[in-house]
Amino acid sequence: MSIRANYTVTGMTCGHCEASVKEEIGEVAGVTSVEVDRANELVTVVSDESIDPAAVIAAVEEAGYEARPAGA
Repeated sequence: MSIRANYTVTGMTCGHCEASVKEEIGEVAGVTSVEVDRANELVTVVSDESIDPAAVIAAVEEAGYEARPAGA
């Protein structure tokens, strides 16, 4: 069973930004897929197990952007 979690990511302005965010989040243990929608500032993280949101947020910050759980 896959678990999906959405995050709002601000500061992305181009395709390179999207790729950087996707790459950093993809390195978080347990993540199986990352979908980035720059236009809507939305990132969807898919995993087989529950992922600590702080780990995803830290990965986004490592890429140089700001993140928070969507709806927060």
